[in-house]
Amino acid sequence: MVQKGCIAALVSGGIESAYLLQHVVARGVRVQPLYVAQGYRWERIERRWLRRLLRHWPRRQVAPLVVLETPITSFVGQHWALGHGRVPGARTPDQAMALPGRNLWLFTAAGLWCARHGIHRIAHGTLATNPFPDASADFFRGMRDVLSRALGCRFRLEAPLRHLTKAEIIQRLPPALLRCTFSCINPQRGRHCGRCNKCAERQRAFRAAHLPDPTRYVREAWIVRQHIQTTELGKQRGTEAQRQRKAPENVLGHRT
Repeated sequence: MVQKGCIAALVSGGIESAYLLQHVVARGVRVQPLYVAQGYRWERIERRWLRRLLRHWPRRQVAPLVVLETPITSFVGQHWALGHGRVPGARTPDQAMALPGRNLWLFTAAGLWCARHGIHRIAHGTLATNPFPDASADFFRGMRDVLSRALGCRFRLEAPLRHLTKAEIIQRLPPALLRCTFSCINPQRGRHCGRCNKCAERQRAFRAAHLPDPTRYVREAWIVRQHIQTTELGKQRGTEAQRQRKAPENVLGHRT
């Protein structure tokens, strides 16, 4: 039974979703979590982690998950997110993560479902660092107006995390919730791969937050490997410099 007066939250299984749920619950509002499934390669594992995350709240605070099936295959063709081609790796820029019309699809599906069930507030966990045009405040306002006119009700699209970074969210979430979040686009054996774009973003955020990363990666975390290599290189250079300082000089003042 959907309770009128609650707020719908577009969630995945990530750190932002965990904090979005916690933020809304803390305001004393019941949350209706919505997951829009589009057929992406990580969704089956992501949903498993999301259901685990949702068990942290009682049903009076967070309603059972609703999954909205909206296959996107016919519209985007052969895309890496659908299993065609290589997944963006740890060194790729954020722009490599572009998913065609992502928030357009999310809000359209959520708006149709919410209008049917009498829910007029939809929350989204976009962050201050999101570089894509469909995460802007202008897009949210435009989408709100389109949904309101098309469906005959006054919608509110909320982005309460827009002023935060992932590192700041990590600092605010309890460890029990952090351990239940999932951020990988190339899961292996049901876990984070450790080498994709999103795993690297997760690792960098924990380092920026100055907190240990509790994530169990299938492969050695990319940022850890980079740190070890940098540290070893620094030691080698330091040793070489020390050796140069200790080298005897010849009569012309040159080191031998």
